[in-house]
Amino acid sequence: MMNPRASAPRLESAQTPTSVDDGHAEAWKRTCRRLRAELGEDVFTSWFGRLELDAVRDGVALLSVPTRFLKSWIQSHYTDKILATLTAEAPSVTAILVDVRTSARSAHLRPSVPENRGHQSTGASSGAPSGFLVERPTAVFEESPRASSNAMRQPRPTTSVDADGLSSSPLDRRLTFSSFLVGKSNQLAHAAAQRIATAAPGEAPIYNPLYLHSAVGLGKTHLLQAIGHTANEAGKRVIYLTAEKFMYRFVCALKAHTAIAFKEKLRGIDVLLIDDVQFLQGKSIQQEFCHTLNALIDAGRQIVVAADRPPSDLESLEERVRSRLAGGLCVEMGGLDEQLRLKILEMRIAAAKVSQPGFDVPAPVAAYVARVIETNGRDLDGAVSRLLARVTLTGAALTVEMAEDAIRDLVRTREPKRVKIEDIQKLVATHYNVSRADILSSRRTATVVRPRQIAMYLAKVLTLRSLPEIGRRFGGRDHTTVLHAVRKIEGLAGKDGSLSEEIELLKRMLVE
Repeated sequence: MMNPRASAPRLESAQTPTSVDDGHAEAWKRTCRRLRAELGEDVFTSWFGRLELDAVRDGVALLSVPTRFLKSWIQSHYTDKILATLTAEAPSVTAILVDVRTSARSAHLRPSVPENRGHQSTGASSGAPSGFLVERPTAVFEESPRASSNAMRQPRPTTSVDADGLSSSPLDRRLTFSSFLVGKSNQLAHAAAQRIATAAPGEAPIYNPLYLHSAVGLGKTHLLQAIGHTANEAGKRVIYLTAEKFMYRFVCALKAHTAIAFKEKLRGIDVLLIDDVQFLQGKSIQQEFCHTLNALIDAGRQIVVAADRPPSDLESLEERVRSRLAGGLCVEMGGLDEQLRLKILEMRIAAAKVSQPGFDVPAPVAAYVARVIETNGRDLDGAVSRLLARVTLTGAALTVEMAEDAIRDLVRTREPKRVKIEDIQKLVATHYNVSRADILSSRRTATVVRPRQIAMYLAKVLTLRSLPEIGRRFGGRDHTTVLHAVRKIEGLAGKDGSLSEEIELLKRMLVE
C-alpha cells in the first residue's frame, strides 16, 4: 500500500493526508491560515506546526500530533479554537478528536478511527472489521497519571475487564480503596464512592449519577478505579472508559455499522465509569452519551463520572447532558491539606525504599516538603524522585537545606486558581453596582455597557474560553461583540491609569 505521507502536500507546516477528500483538505488549509493569522507565527509554529488532519468521518475531524505532550496541550488550550475555526470553514464538521501518531500509522493509509495509546487491538478482539485500526488499550498509569495522588506509580496495569464483548480500559491493581488516603478534602467523595461500590447486586442506586470533580492529581481516577475493582469482585459488569475512548469507540461503531450492538452492550452493564468527561465532543456523540445515561439510570444501573470542573462549567456539553450530570450527587474533591500531603509523601517514600533500601528521609525533611508543596500528588511524586536522586547520586544524608534546593522548581510551580466566567460576571456586577442580569441583558446604557465590556475582557484574559463561548455566556452575543469589547477595554486601559488600576484590582480579586 502506498504511503500517503510520501506525497501529501504540506501547508504552513500542517499536513493534509491524501485520505482526506479535496473539500475537507482545502477547508483544513484555510483553517491553518486563519489560525496562523489569529494566533501569530510563534504560537502557530509551536503548537500547530505538526498538527495533521487525518480524515473526516461522520462529522468528526480526526487530527493527529507526534507527541502526547502536544496532544495534551492542544486538548487543554486550543480544542475549542480549532473546532470553531474548522467548523466555520467546513460546516459538516461537528467535533474533533486529537490522537498521537505512531510509526505504525505512517506505513498505512489514515484509519477511519484513530489509534489510541497502548497496544494495537486486532479486529477479532475489538469487534471491528479488519482493514482499519481501532483505538488501542493503554496502561492506566499512562492514561490517567492524576491517579498517582494516592498511589505510587508502577508500570503494570491489571488485565482489562470485559462486559458482553465491550472492552473496558485496564484497571490499575493498586488503585483500590485500601490504598486511597482519606482527608478532609476527599472524605465525602470517598464515602460516596465506597457506598456505591459495595452496594448489593440489584440494589437501587442511591446517588445516580455520582459526579466527582477536582483539579488534576487529587484522586478522581483513583476513586473511579477503586469502584471498578470492588464492583468487579462482587460479580458486577463494569466498564471504565475515558470520554476520549468513549468517543473513539462510538465513531468506530458508526464506521463498522455496529452502532446498535454498541449501544445494546453498553446499556447491558451494571456500572459505567466515565473519566475526563470534559473532553466529550460532538453533537451525535453527546446525544448518544445522554441516551446511554438515561437508559442506564432508568434501568437502575450505576453511573459514576469524573471531570475537572462542575457540570455547569462544561460549556462544550449540551444543556441536557449538563442537566443530567447535575441531577445526581456532585462532589468536589478539594486540595490536599498538609496532614494528608504528609501521609501521601510517607507512602511514596516507603514505596521508594523497596527498591532503594538506603533511601532515608528524616522527619523534618518530610514535614518541610509536605508543607511547601501545596499543589497535588504528582508534585509529591516529583519531590520524592528529586530527593531520591540526591541521596543515590551524592551519597550525602538529606537535610532540609538540600531538600529546599532539590524541590525549588516544584515549590514555585503552583496551579493557578481556575477562574469562572460566572464569577467574573458576579464580581464586576457588584463592583459597578449593577446586576448580573443587566450584564447579560441587551441594555445599552453607559452604566451597563462599560461593566459588560470589562467583564468580557476579563473573561478573555483570565480563562481559556474562546470568543464564541464567551459570547454565548454573555447573553448569546456574537464573537465579534466580544472582540470589540476586548479591544475597547485594552485601548481605554492604555490611556486611563485609573481604569487600568481598577482592572488589575479585579484580576487580583478573581485569581487570589
